[in-house]
Amino acid sequence: MKENRTKYILISCVVILIVACLCLAVILVSGIGVGLIWPLQFQEDETLPTPVTEQYVPTEESPDHLTTPEDDLPDELAETISQIESQVSEIRGLSLEAPVDHTTLSMDELEDLVVNDFFAEYTEEDARQDSLIFTTLGVLPAGYDLKSLYQNLYSEQIAGFYDEDTKEIYVVSDESFRGSEKLTYSHEFTHVLQDQTFGFEDGLKLTDEACEEDTERCAAVQALIEGDASLTEMLWFQTYATREDYADILQTFDDAESPVLDSAPPFIAADLMFPYDKGLTFVQELYDQGGYALIDQAYLNLPASTEQILHPERYPGDQPQQVVLPDLSEVLGEDWSLYDQNVMGEWSLFLILNKPYDERIGLSERRAQDAVAGWGGDAYAFYLNKVTDEVTFVFDAVWDTSDDANEFADAFVRYADQRWEASETRILEQLTWAGDETVTSLVHEGKRTIWVMSPNATLVESILRELQ
Repeated sequence: MKENRTKYILISCVVILIVACLCLAVILVSGIGVGLIWPLQFQEDETLPTPVTEQYVPTEESPDHLTTPEDDLPDELAETISQIESQVSEIRGLSLEAPVDHTTLSMDELEDLVVNDFFAEYTEEDARQDSLIFTTLGVLPAGYDLKSLYQNLYSEQIAGFYDEDTKEIYVVSDESFRGSEKLTYSHEFTHVLQDQTFGFEDGLKLTDEACEEDTERCAAVQALIEGDASLTEMLWFQTYATREDYADILQTFDDAESPVLDSAPPFIAADLMFPYDKGLTFVQELYDQGGYALIDQAYLNLPASTEQILHPERYPGDQPQQVVLPDLSEVLGEDWSLYDQNVMGEWSLFLILNKPYDERIGLSERRAQDAVAGWGGDAYAFYLNKVTDEVTFVFDAVWDTSDDANEFADAFVRYADQRWEASETRILEQLTWAGDETVTSLVHEGKRTIWVMSPNATLVESILRELQ
């Protein structure tokens, strides 16, 4: 299988946010709007402290805070940033262990960084092949320009980020540093504290190699990281935001336009939100039970799956079961090669059922959620035909109970009936469907289900014989 760091980043959709932590300002503001902004009541003083859950109360003595190095920031901006850093350190209960550098860039320079740095290794051929994969799953139309989407999407949303490689926070210099920028900075500085305390690479193992081996684990850890930073920015806003900050954020929300995000395929838009939305819910549950002390413990006993993020009550006890797929290269033939294999996980499986590009074939949110809620573990593999560009997909899953497997199988049959034509000729007596360019079969035995898609019935049968 081709080794390509950027290919993995885009297959996982949002793993780039771990590496570079792009702060999607509009997303963050809209994400907290319902739960935070609207219930706020103005106070007599300049700050706006109203809790979402337990009110954070500043202590008399803050944790030690290192003065950041001399940057080329204007004096007033440097003072504001230093103040936010002290406040965030106190709220989060983590000390800055080493100074953090700041780099000021114009918005154009940031956009150039997205296109020419983050996507430098992602070729047109990589994007074309990834698009084939997503089309097979039904979440993109054929021939979709995936590379342009990601470049435009991140260029549209970027407001600043923390680079864990250079240990710098990048600040937009051609924007006034008002409420929305302060909110963004409180989020990004939380990542500095997380990295210095727990170590994104050495401690949390958020490396290209580790994430290539287990995308599910990395998605779960990212949700912990972003959920933690989102909760901290909320508490910072409640405790320290001024009337002017509040007004600016409301104005930003009113003025915000995101045509690229708004028009993005539902699968990609929802997946982009996962670490912020579902991660915040997960972290909020920990915070309600034991404050930041319990969140800190989660960094020492990391969540292992998106299932645990979606169902905090299953963390940490419900560990994913390991499923291993055999190498099917010989079964498929010499023109086929393994393109990608990993763990699909509950969240991605939900998106496939609920967020197809053609909304007519998708299941309702409730039914899709119920269908995947009993996920126990899985393995998937994609094979590409180098001559024809055809795709073979194999998905082998185990479920917590036979009833859970039954529920998934029933939901999948409804999904398949809406997407393809049911075939009168079954393959090895298994349910089979035929589309324009693919044959699909579902095996359901006890707590196990197998989903295979390939260009013809002969290949599907060969694969099923190998797996059963």
